Amino acid sequence: MKTLIIAEKPDMGRTIAAVMEPRAKNNRTYLEGEKYIVTWAIGHLLGLAEPDAYDAKYKRWNIQDLPIIPEQFKIVPNPKTKDQLKMIGELAKRCNAIVNACDAGREGQYIFALIQQQLKLRQPVKRLWISDLTAESIATGFERLRDASEFEFLTQAARARSEADWLIGMNASRAFTTRHNTLLSVGRVQTPVLALIHDREKEIEAFQSQTFYDVWAEFKQDQIKYKGSWQGDRLTKPEEAEGIAAAVRGKEGKITKYDTKQTKEYPFKLYDLTLLQREANAKYGYSAKKTLDVAQALYERHKVISYPRTNSNYVTEQNIDGMHKALRMLGTGPYADLVQQANPNLVHKQNKSVCNPSRVEDHHAILPTLKRPGTLSKEEQNVYDLVIRRFLSHFFPPAEYKMHTVMTQVDKHLFKTNIKELLSLGWKVVLSKADQDKGKKSKTSKKEDEEETDEWTDKKFEIDAGRPVDCVRAEMKEKATQPPKSYTEGTLLKAMESAGKQMENEELREVMKDAGLGTPATRAATIERLKKVGYIEMKGKKILITDKGKMAIDLIRHAGVDLLASPEMTGQWERRLHQISKGEAAQEKFMDNVKRFTLSIIDKVRRQPPAPANAFGEEARSNRSGGKGNARSVGASGRATAKGMDRTPSGGGSSAGSAALKQAAAPTRRSSATKAVRSSSDGQSDASVSQRQALGSCPCSNCGGSIIEGRKGYGCSHFKQGCGFVIWKEYAGKQITETMLKSLLAKGQTQLLSFKRKDGSTVKARIVLDVPGTGQLSVREES
Repeated sequence: MKTLIIAEKPDMGRTIAAVMEPRAKNNRTYLEGEKYIVTWAIGHLLGLAEPDAYDAKYKRWNIQDLPIIPEQFKIVPNPKTKDQLKMIGELAKRCNAIVNACDAGREGQYIFALIQQQLKLRQPVKRLWISDLTAESIATGFERLRDASEFEFLTQAARARSEADWLIGMNASRAFTTRHNTLLSVGRVQTPVLALIHDREKEIEAFQSQTFYDVWAEFKQDQIKYKGSWQGDRLTKPEEAEGIAAAVRGKEGKITKYDTKQTKEYPFKLYDLTLLQREANAKYGYSAKKTLDVAQALYERHKVISYPRTNSNYVTEQNIDGMHKALRMLGTGPYADLVQQANPNLVHKQNKSVCNPSRVEDHHAILPTLKRPGTLSKEEQNVYDLVIRRFLSHFFPPAEYKMHTVMTQVDKHLFKTNIKELLSLGWKVVLSKADQDKGKKSKTSKKEDEEETDEWTDKKFEIDAGRPVDCVRAEMKEKATQPPKSYTEGTLLKAMESAGKQMENEELREVMKDAGLGTPATRAATIERLKKVGYIEMKGKKILITDKGKMAIDLIRHAGVDLLASPEMTGQWERRLHQISKGEAAQEKFMDNVKRFTLSIIDKVRRQPPAPANAFGEEARSNRSGGKGNARSVGASGRATAKGMDRTPSGGGSSAGSAALKQAAAPTRRSSATKAVRSSSDGQSDASVSQRQALGSCPCSNCGGSIIEGRKGYGCSHFKQGCGFVIWKEYAGKQITETMLKSLLAKGQTQLLSFKRKDGSTVKARIVLDVPGTGQLSVREES
């Protein structure tokens, strides 16, 4: 019998087949040769089942049904790719061994584990664990196949991550949504990331700028001119600053202190994914997702870089020879000039800034492969260029500088000068001209003041400290203290990597890497998720939080579940997952903690007063989406799940902010219910309204009111007490009759109806009462 190789994606499968079975017959969904059958997943073929797979009652969101904590998690096939899953099962029956060739990481391990579980594969499994898709690496990887049991802890960590996200996402999203009558997406990682953005924007809003004044003077000795900044307490009055400038202008001064020292600047670390995303965002404005997609294409399709989803900036001893070969490969082509200047002897096993096996876990830093690139798109070329130049920089010596510190006194006033004189460009020769020019002037913070360092790159700084200098110019400059900067995707990735801790020290940041928010492979998806659910929006490179995003964090914190929005604590959870993957922590204990926390969330949200209807900018949101009821179109699954929230339009408009939480629940959504009930009773007494025929009981918990008819909708008779339940008479092109209303109230859905699609075809579907507390509807297609 043959061996079945299961790759993660079709391109990877075909690449492996070209090496292992070059004469394999192509059967569209698999390739078959003499020894191997090569097939593939298409990303995730399976996922965790939705809540209604455990109990039909979960189709309707109700806070009283929470928490949802399955004893055993069910998995279900992705309906779009179920045929491929079936094909893998059929091929497996013809094989007596399997090779897991999915991506060599946590998610790749999970994709295979779910396939193995669903299809009940019993064959012995070997693991292909490689960092690039070159023919050489694939061949070597198959010579050194590892036993699947070596990766059992990694599989446990992957399951724990997925199930923890499900528990918190499903339960917290349903709890906050039903309590506050607005679709709110809550997640184990996305919520603390949103909290980072929220808190930064709060800092910016609260910041009060202060005006102050600097005095700068220019000094001359022979042909040398240099600038100095006045030293003293911060000047807050313009007349004081102008007085100092006038006092020194045109006067003779003396150098009271002159120090010099030699310094070296070594190349920046090799790229891990997060660092690559940060730099591509800063230089080209690429989103984290864009950079990941491009890097994945360079790895998967073009095969010119190693596995990009790595969290390491170092290589192992085994990679050194490959780095030298890659250098030689680059010796012809656009980087030939740089390669000719490079010194291969600088990259060796004892160079700890490059080779540090203790800092390499699943994958080494991103490196070029031995394959020459063919035709690349502009974006691919830009990202490839970043990788190549960072790689080449380590074959060059450090840049060398002479630092000059000069203290100049004029009268009783002292001025300080910092000069950074370039002695040798070293590795910086690999930088593009634009990047070299950008580095000529840098600022370093010192407490609240800024010390400017002038970089002299094309001339020497020579001065005689024993001779006087002339103050040829002096002037006052008005300045203002600056607020913190809004996050960009690059700076947010940096904060996510260290769970929000502001760490400029790179060594400390390295220590915090295992306790970051998400993983390098998932951080881009988290940012995209926040955009999709309407919590953040982009203004150029800046990330701005929406009213909906602000309110989501405020509600979570006021509910007393701060842990859910805590970047540092959630980072510690990620660290625990990392420990599980190494066999250093127990999966069961981690999941027990997640379950306890889930129970705590539900308990506290139940006691929280509902937020006012205008707290999320609902009117603006409804105007853009054509009404809340149309959030899903005909043909959608109709299941109001955390996943379904992706289709929710973003929140906009004005927000009631945090103060809204202090208001009583009574005003909540009152205006809509009032319009529904009173629209046909103008001029009638409240008594006549209350005497109207009751069409059913209000489904809102603890309400006790009845549903009565108005001119435009059916509302609750207890609207004066604050109940906001309303079902409008027209929805999705259908008139909601009394019969349909009663069915919605009793069964949560109408009878089977016919709907027309945009293309003119007809589909059978039901109108479903999604959120009983508000009357929110959706359409569910029936097959």
